[in-house]
Amino acid sequence: MNDFDLVRKNLFRRKLRASLMIVSILIAFMIFGVLAGFYRAFTAGEDRAAADRMITVNKINFTQPMPIAYFNRVRAVEGVRQVTFANWFGGYYQDPKNFIMALAIEPNTYFDVYRSEFEVPPEQLQAFMRDRGSAVVGEKLAQKWGWKIGDRIPLNSNIFSQKSGGHTWDLAIAGIVKGKAEHIDTNFLLFQYAYFDETRSFGKDTIGWMILQTTSPENNDRVAKAIDAMFANSTAETSTDTEKAFGKAFAAQFGNIALIVLLVVGAAFVTILMIVGNTMALSIRERTREIGVLKTLGFSGPRILAMVLGESVLLALLGGIPGLAIAGLIAMALRNSLANVAPAFSVSPTIALQGLALMIALGLITGIIPALNAMRLKIATALGRG
Repeated sequence: MNDFDLVRKNLFRRKLRASLMIVSILIAFMIFGVLAGFYRAFTAGEDRAAADRMITVNKINFTQPMPIAYFNRVRAVEGVRQVTFANWFGGYYQDPKNFIMALAIEPNTYFDVYRSEFEVPPEQLQAFMRDRGSAVVGEKLAQKWGWKIGDRIPLNSNIFSQKSGGHTWDLAIAGIVKGKAEHIDTNFLLFQYAYFDETRSFGKDTIGWMILQTTSPENNDRVAKAIDAMFANSTAETSTDTEKAFGKAFAAQFGNIALIVLLVVGAAFVTILMIVGNTMALSIRERTREIGVLKTLGFSGPRILAMVLGESVLLALLGGIPGLAIAGLIAMALRNSLANVAPAFSVSPTIALQGLALMIALGLITGIIPALNAMRLKIATALGRG
């Protein structure tokens, strides 16, 4: 029998107690995996944000519109390489539950600004530009609904209505947009702003936000100040910031995800830390005479220390690894339903490695005091304790 066998048998000498500890740790790491996945999904846009891209929105709120006349004025600002704009549509397909991230865009400039992220075959892009009543859809969205080039789809809006009174725009799919990297989300639909603007019943000649690309990231601050100063004291003042800052502000609309993760996971871990630490101390006290016997047989203090720490780490791993696995299954089950809200929701390898590090830390922290006590225990004291 080797040391690992002794560690395993000692851990499960009280099977019910060990099982309850494993279940408690499993639940804690399941919570950690799910919440960390949510946090990663909501902050994924910040990580992908280009250093030279900036967003200009209405100073009141990004849901408030701006005059389209701002577009040409911003394009003339020194330090701006290219600028495009978009308008939120509030789209859904067939049923309001089937939400679609649909944007009305200016096609000539939009794919220039996002050329590092998206690609559309040239012939498809040309077809999209020629037909004002057409749309391009992201590859993931097309796969979800089985759409292909040439299909006509009814796109409904829960915000806008047409001049005729209806809420449905009939669009022909002219192209499929692919991401240039695996992590880039393509769950969206884009159609022409000109067609949208001429058919909607209100809000004509207004846009939601502008995306601009500067000639260099070093010019960002100067360009932002110049744009906001240009529209100061107007009926629609602006706020210009980097794409990363805009993504962080947008995610903040859902609450402070980082704080939620920290509080929930922290509370679970502190509770389990106290429970497991107390249980380990009790377990070592129950085995005082056995430890004395082991030392009598020649087991050194450091070897006893390593065995007790190994027991606590093994306990953490037996609970934590299945907990992360269950979190991964939950993420897979919810991925489709959360595709439009948190498209990157998953328990990534990075989260798994962080979880593994936490398991080892949990085992070491809960086992260190009992292990030190066991290492320092005198043989005479151990054998004399009843």
